[in-house]
Amino acid sequence: METIAIDFRALQKLFWLTIASFSLAMLFTPILTDILYRYKLGKKIRQGSTPVFSQLHKGKENVPTMGGILVWVPVLILSLLFNSTRNQTWLLMFTLLTTAILGLADDLYNIFRIGPNGGGIRGRHKLIWQLIIAIIGALWFYCKLEWGTKYGIHIPAVGDFTIGVWYIPLFVLAIVGMSNAVNITDGLDGLAGGLLALAYSAYGIIAFVNGSFGIAGFCATVVGALLAFLWFNIYPARFIMGDTGALALGATLGVIAMLTNTFIVLIIISAVFIAETLSVIVQILYRKTHGGKKLFLSAPLHHHLEAIGWPEAKVTMRFWVIGGVCALVGIVVALLGRG
Repeated sequence: METIAIDFRALQKLFWLTIASFSLAMLFTPILTDILYRYKLGKKIRQGSTPVFSQLHKGKENVPTMGGILVWVPVLILSLLFNSTRNQTWLLMFTLLTTAILGLADDLYNIFRIGPNGGGIRGRHKLIWQLIIAIIGALWFYCKLEWGTKYGIHIPAVGDFTIGVWYIPLFVLAIVGMSNAVNITDGLDGLAGGLLALAYSAYGIIAFVNGSFGIAGFCATVVGALLAFLWFNIYPARFIMGDTGALALGATLGVIAMLTNTFIVLIIISAVFIAETLSVIVQILYRKTHGGKKLFLSAPLHHHLEAIGWPEAKVTMRFWVIGGVCALVGIVVALLGRG
């Protein structure tokens, strides 16, 4: 078995980046909280089209949103100061910032009831912007970082397979798919934040062991900021992540999977996000093929479990357990299947 050498100096840097990110996010919290509550920047619950969801979450009307700012702002600051010497890190910061701005615009549209039914940016318009960001990132990944010529996609325990220009659509799929999957999952207090902390921790370990210290450092800053965010986001949430956090952190997780050549492992680590997304797709297809009848009482899956009587905190914590198991399995598969 291959021996894993540990760079203790790099490990120490990861520790301090995590602590710094957590501390900066905690210091930033009173400022953000004051702004969110003073200007009543709360999420609006759409009525009519989703009666089960609206009934379950009527108490969350006007809970301050855009809490994801608490994560991506400290991450960008610390990455610029201490972790911006590698091209890979610049791609991560580009993805995080652009998708965060897109999500921020969507949150503001929702708060001020702009858009269809006052629900934010139209879905197709948001998807177009996601695709533009993803294509720019894919070209950066393929051309500047030369993934199309230097590397092949890695299948754990099997080997690398050259796919050339097909890296571009795969990269787009990773960004757009994960961005929307996390956004779909972000529906209960602490749910998406906890799952993201587990996923980024897993990728921090994978990147560190593989010697990608820039990516590992980026993951460490995200985890630190997410832990600070979760301190205020666990049930009952003081504020929620919003699209500015969910879209950005989901998209960036997809980029990390591509940069570590672990797209297959991403499917394992993100199994809860993927299952949540599939539940929505299945619900839509079922309604179209069964005369409007629903398979789930409400979709995504976490809302169905709420509707059948599971307390919100129980759904969140059980999903965290599943997410933790998936993260652990993903780490094992990634490290044992490196050859």
